[in-house]
Amino acid sequence: MASSFAAGQRRPLRHLLMMSLLPIVAIANGGAAESVSGVSHDIARLDSEFLPNAIRVHPRVISGGTPDGSNAFAELRTMGVRTLISVDGMTPDVESAKKYGLRYVHLPHGYDGIADDRFKSLAKGVRTLPGPIYIHCHHGKHRSPAAAAAGCVGAGLISKDEAEELLKLAGTGKNYKGLFAVVHKAEPLDEDEIDAIPADFPETTEIAPMAEAMVKIAQAFHNLERLQASGWKAPADHPDLDAVHEALLLREHYTEMLRTDDARSRPKRFYQILAEGRDLAQRLEVELDEHRASAAQPRSGERLLTALGNNCKACHVKFRDNAFAD
Repeated sequence: MASSFAAGQRRPLRHLLMMSLLPIVAIANGGAAESVSGVSHDIARLDSEFLPNAIRVHPRVISGGTPDGSNAFAELRTMGVRTLISVDGMTPDVESAKKYGLRYVHLPHGYDGIADDRFKSLAKGVRTLPGPIYIHCHHGKHRSPAAAAAGCVGAGLISKDEAEELLKLAGTGKNYKGLFAVVHKAEPLDEDEIDAIPADFPETTEIAPMAEAMVKIAQAFHNLERLQASGWKAPADHPDLDAVHEALLLREHYTEMLRTDDARSRPKRFYQILAEGRDLAQRLEVELDEHRASAAQPRSGERLLTALGNNCKACHVKFRDNAFAD
């Protein structure tokens, strides 16, 4: 197996971790449904019913998307997981995790990369927190694979080549240059370095207002996608959702963000994209409200939702995914 580590100290430790933890994470759902050619059999996609894009990175670490609902937390417990690390901006569902005997740690980071302090915390976490550990973002495609890859390299659990192949298997978008850069430059930390890293593993972490607003927009949009898929009616698994209300919330999130000094201080195009999103959300709200009592489908609902998605993507490509964007 190719490795970027210096021979000696790390390999025996890595071997010991793999051998001692392998029985724990035989992971009830079985082995790899898909693996990457030329990569250790440790890295493989898992056959999971409730965990999006679940990938076994190492016998000690799994990467995936947000566990949504009791079935997801029950599946994690069945898999033997003991700790969850969320790198998403949304506040973790700590109470649901506790019901299933799981510990939550919140170490959020953006799409533009992972700060050095956060990288070190991830490395310390995957080395010292009770495992197996499930590292997740929202969809499990971009931030969590990057966090798992960098953290596992830092902890000496996988090689850099394996880390980069993990991003490939997870489907991490090439436009997320900052995430790829973090994984590319990650190096294993010495034992003394890891010991010196503060064991600061909070259940929840406050995030910047702009980031929090973006999380709320993403959640409202995700709910609207669910509603659209069920004919703009509440889906069976989320009977509390209401299409008009979610469109209203989306519009208000955009409106409030446009009022902030932060938004006004950013590049003109950023502010324009937010304003365009607000206008699209308002049009969708009106469209859905007009058809609330009608059996007919909103004529422009799907088109407006698609336009909102494209609006988000344009902002992400220009301002979120590249730390050096103007």
